[in-house]
Amino acid sequence: MTIFPPDPDFTALRLELARLRAERGWTYDELASRSGLSRRTLIEVEQGRTVGSLKTWHALAHALEVPVDHLFAPLCEGHAPPGESTE
Repeated sequence: MTIFPPDPDFTALRLELARLRAERGWTYDELASRSGLSRRTLIEVEQGRTVGSLKTWHALAHALEVPVDHLFAPLCEGHAPPGESTE
C-alpha cells in the first residue's frame, strides 16, 4: 500500500512571499530587479496563478536574503514535515 504525503500548502507559500516582500517595503519592480525575475512572474507566483520553478524560488531566496528552506517551510503548515513524529 502506498502512503501519500499530505498536500503542500501553496497558499501559505505565496503568502509568505507576499509577507517578506511587504516587510521590506518592496514593490514587484524592486523584487524583480533584485531577483532577476520578471515582474509578471512575481505577480503570478504571489497571486497563486503558478507555483514557480525551483530556480524561481532560489532566486527569490537570494533576493530576500533568506534560506530556501525558510521559503518552503510554509508548504508543511498544518501537518508534520517528513521526519517529525506526530505522536
